[in-house]
Amino acid sequence: MTRMTLANAPEPATIDDARAVSRTLASAFGDDPMMQWFFPDETSREADLGRYFTTLFTRQYGLHGVCERTASAAAFWVSPEGADKAVPDAETIQELVEILGDRAPAFREAVMAAAEHGPTEPHWYLAVIGADPAARGQGHGSALLRSGLAKADAAGLPVYLESSKPDNLPVYEHFGFKVRAEFTLPGGGPVLWAMKREPRTA
Repeated sequence: MTRMTLANAPEPATIDDARAVSRTLASAFGDDPMMQWFFPDETSREADLGRYFTTLFTRQYGLHGVCERTASAAAFWVSPEGADKAVPDAETIQELVEILGDRAPAFREAVMAAAEHGPTEPHWYLAVIGADPAARGQGHGSALLRSGLAKADAAGLPVYLESSKPDNLPVYEHFGFKVRAEFTLPGGGPVLWAMKREPRTA
């Protein structure tokens, strides 16, 4: 069992943390198949990912989601109460289109494809979670997972996520998630796994 330390203890992430959060997530998702699909240019990927996560955090999840961070990881959650507000507005979509460039259509199709597999009942959604590769194995991601899952359990609600990284599936399964769908993103994209975890009671 990984010991909780001050460095990996979750704390709320505020808009003032945008630079650190975006830098952490850009490092975390550099080898993620879906992000490599959206940002195929290796020379600019980390910078583009930084802009991408900055936009998501400052314009979407940081305003209407439940965002937490540790010294080396970050997670964006959406509760049922925030689901309607967490949908990106026109300005956010325009920023993402500019960041994605000619990959914007692929991104749009991926979002639509993933939406077809989401649950219809009230649930918590784990939109983003990632740890800096330099700190993997130190419990940062697990601490953030436990924190968010505890909130969902307290509300008696399931949790839903998507992952395009096969190595992450056993980790999520360890925390009670089960694969409910496996599908390939349109246009020759990577495989995406939709996973759901039922609430647990104390």
